Parts: sequence; C-alpha cells; structure tokens
Amino acid sequence: MIEGKRIAILAEEGFEDSELIEPLRAMKDAGAKVVIVGSGSQKTYRGKRGQIEIAVDTSADKARPEEFDAIIVPGGHAPDRMRLHPPMIEIVKNAHEQGKVVAAICHGPQLLISADIVKGRKVTSWPSIAIDLKNAGAQWVDEPLVNDGNIITSRKPADLPRFNKAIIDALRNRD
Repeated sequence: MIEGKRIAILAEEGFEDSELIEPLRAMKDAGAKVVIVGSGSQKTYRGKRGQIEIAVDTSADKARPEEFDAIIVPGGHAPDRMRLHPPMIEIVKNAHEQGKVVAAICHGPQLLISADIVKGRKVTSWPSIAIDLKNAGAQWVDEPLVNDGNIITSRKPADLPRFNKAIIDALRNRD
C-alpha cells in the first residue's frame, strides 16, 4: 500500500502508549519503513502508562526531514517535553515547509504550535489544548479527524483507526 515510504514517529518520555504503538503497527503493516526519532535526551522512552518502552532509531538533531514522507507526533505528556528540544520543533517545521505529511494526535498539536505551522489551519486535538491552538491562530474543531492540506490531526485514542487510515491514504495519494 505505501511500500517504500519512510515515516518518522517522534518520541519522548510520557507518550500516550496507544498513540505511538498503533500508528507504528499500522504504518508497518501498510509497508512503510518507520523510524522512531527521539529528542536526544534518552535512548529509550517509556509510555505514560509505564507499560511500554520504545528504543529510538535516531535523534531529532541527526534526522533530516527530507529523509521522510511523513512525521507523526503522538500525544500524552511527550509533546510538551518535545517542545523543549529545538531539533524536535525544527524537524516538524521543516517537514511542513517541504510539504510532507505532518500528523498529530491528542496533545501532539502542541508541537505543531511550537513549530508555528497551525495559523490559519483547521485542526483538532484533545480539548484541553483547544485554547492554545486557537491562540496560535488555528481554527479548532471537535471532530475525530481533520485533514487540512498536509496537516492531519485527531483528538484521542478512540480516533486512531481514522487517524492511521488518513495518514496511509495521504501517502498513497502522493504517488
């Protein structure tokens, strides 16, 4: 389906377990090569539920957006931590500028705010960051999935099937 596509999933301590693992599985099942990109603060990161630990393949300061077709930002506490690492912000900003798919779920759009890519865009997220997105100039809506140009956003783990499908469809349509 998306064989040959390369996808970066960003990771930091406290990611929402399902929001990293389910896209990872879905993208691999669809034939993509998935690379876990960490902030560089650690070699492994634990999910916020403490049940999953994931090793990184590279760090954001070494990863180049042109190597990837899409960037996925899971939610949880991780996006707030990612915002403290300029290379994490830069990979999202540069991927967006290059027209790559940038997908974020739950609290993931916090990193999109820091990358300054939501102004004038329709997005969704976990409701608690709606005001932050609005203050950054985004049009926030409470919908399971929003696809605005190259930015794909979803609200919560229950939205993952739609989120994953939207990423796969966006990559398939770029061939």
